Amino acid sequence: MAKKLYVSNSTESQRMFKSDFLESLTKVHYLVPIIFWVPVIVYLIYKAYAIGEMTTGSVVGYFIFGLAFWTLAEYVLHRWIFHYHPTSAWGQRIHFIFHGVHHDYPKDRLRLVMPLSASIPMAAIIYFILSWFFGEFTLSAFFAGFLFGYLIYDECHYAMHHANFKSGLFKRIKDHHMLHHYADPEKGFGVSSYIWDVIFGSGFPKKGVKKAAAERANRKKDEIEA
Repeated sequence: MAKKLYVSNSTESQRMFKSDFLESLTKVHYLVPIIFWVPVIVYLIYKAYAIGEMTTGSVVGYFIFGLAFWTLAEYVLHRWIFHYHPTSAWGQRIHFIFHGVHHDYPKDRLRLVMPLSASIPMAAIIYFILSWFFGEFTLSAFFAGFLFGYLIYDECHYAMHHANFKSGLFKRIKDHHMLHHYADPEKGFGVSSYIWDVIFGSGFPKKGVKKAAAERANRKKDEIEA
């Protein structure tokens, strides 16, 4: 029998901190990132176009560049940061808080998108690093696309765990992500896209997609019987 790679498929959240305040920082409704980041994206586009007087073509070009760059950043963060396995006790605790809890409780409805307590500092750090390579206004257009890519990732991630796609691209992406959770967590690091898994050879064979569908059906059966 294959090793069980998760603790529970419950949609309810498991407590991580004794402090109610710290606990609240780990949970977020899936609409919160949209409500917060869309105005930021709109402002960045406005800043590039109206204040920076960039042409429409330039704004669109840098936006698409930022969006494409996000797909690589998503892969790198997931594979080499979130799946880094520390050996120290405190390192393992941090890893659990940032990503391990998601693999233990993959359907936790309040821990499927990144809370603002993590996404805002991370975005600020990345923006600061990128400011070494871009001018003020080109960075605004680029980062707008980058943040848009992040929003696609976040909302796709929620959908991968809770939406029932019957066919098409989203079903293939969901099958890919389900294999990451329930078959082999050291493969399939792309969430909103699996293009970088193809490029870096970290994807799954085609037969694995059928296996994912069968495993989902078995899990649903077990949950009903339980």
